[in-house]
Amino acid sequence: MGSVSEKDRGSWGSKIAFIFAASGSAIGLGSIWRFPIMVGTNGGAIFVFAYILAVILIGFTVMLAELTIGRHTQKNPVGAFNSIKPHTPWKAVGYMGVATGVFILSYYSVVAGWALGYLYKTITGVFRGEVSWELSDHVFAHFAANPIEVLICLFIIIGLTTFVISKGVREGIERWSKVLMPLLFALIISLAIRALTLRGAGTGISFYLKPDFAKLNANILFFAVGQAFFSLSLGMGTMMTYGSYISKKDNLVSSAGWVCFSDSLVAFLAGIIIFPTLFATPGINPEGFKAEIGLMFQVLPLIISKIPGGYIFGVLFFMLLLVAALTSTISLLEVPTAFLVDERKWKRRKAAIFIGALSFLLGIPSALSNGGVSFLTRLGVMVKMDLIFGNIMLAVGAFFICIFLAYSWGVSNALKEIASGNKIFKVKPIWVFNIKFLAPFAVITILIFIIGIAR
Repeated sequence: MGSVSEKDRGSWGSKIAFIFAASGSAIGLGSIWRFPIMVGTNGGAIFVFAYILAVILIGFTVMLAELTIGRHTQKNPVGAFNSIKPHTPWKAVGYMGVATGVFILSYYSVVAGWALGYLYKTITGVFRGEVSWELSDHVFAHFAANPIEVLICLFIIIGLTTFVISKGVREGIERWSKVLMPLLFALIISLAIRALTLRGAGTGISFYLKPDFAKLNANILFFAVGQAFFSLSLGMGTMMTYGSYISKKDNLVSSAGWVCFSDSLVAFLAGIIIFPTLFATPGINPEGFKAEIGLMFQVLPLIISKIPGGYIFGVLFFMLLLVAALTSTISLLEVPTAFLVDERKWKRRKAAIFIGALSFLLGIPSALSNGGVSFLTRLGVMVKMDLIFGNIMLAVGAFFICIFLAYSWGVSNALKEIASGNKIFKVKPIWVFNIKFLAPFAVITILIFIIGIAR
């Protein structure tokens, strides 16, 4: 087993390249699709307020922790834990993170495939003219239950993701992030401007930006922290892996801050797109929605059929959704690929193709569980996958990352790594308190809450 070459392991060409790539990982369907749904079902602007607070106090804390461990060790999650605490059970947390990433990629790519399918349907004019809820619901149900269509879309998404990862850090992730992220921001800003110009948009803006503190309760706080946490790709080693490619000269604190800001900005803009549009569309009650994974694909055709310029709006929106999904699938595939490159000394291309193929096979049950195969549909495979891996396993992973840094590796060692490239850490006392006490408490509370809901 020879050493891993620089070409296979890789590094970022610049700090901005890392910020683009890491922001792309964080910004995905959770930010653009799930965030507005959570706002609509949890009190509107008061949820936005709680979410921003959660990103600042919890999200930033865990983000910086993962980046610090990653850069210090220059390893994937398994290698990182084993490098700091060799021959201890801690590396099991790394293995858990790698496995979680593969399983999330498998079903997340199904939803990304839906975005691809709906982009095609929108371009070909399926939603032109007046669209009723019955028609929109029928189109989605028929599409999601069509085994051939969903599997083709899943294959294309996995194929594109594998291609990017096989090209490496600079030639693959960095190059494509530099294209995809500016495109994503351009699309979401243009759509937000369009939504603000709709007649009746003011009511939606009021609902979205004027908090009613009388609505604040424990449920909103729990969901806000959970949404902030999960949307930032924390808890499975993605940011640890991305952090392993960061130069010692770069400022980890500002890097973590920029990623949190970028993710929150896109989520915020997604709400600016959705709520003015919803309130400007007769017969739609945004507070009546539930956070179901297919809802965006049922609701958006209604919206684009009833507003001026709806065809262009729809094409751009599903293009945006697809771009956001791809930047996340890329990061999800990078974690297990980096593991095979670092720990098993595989060539990057071989590792990417192997994990890509495995993810496709694992994704088939999820793809067929929305009406494609009755047995899998009754089991609710995709919903269970999201609950187990997209919620519970991420929370478990993040809890152990906090405990590892604070009480095993030690805060003093982490601060030494942070000091490289960042001599002045103004919020150090706050971060130390958060990583030791606030973040672990918040994550374990969310975990208990999620398990309670599941039961």
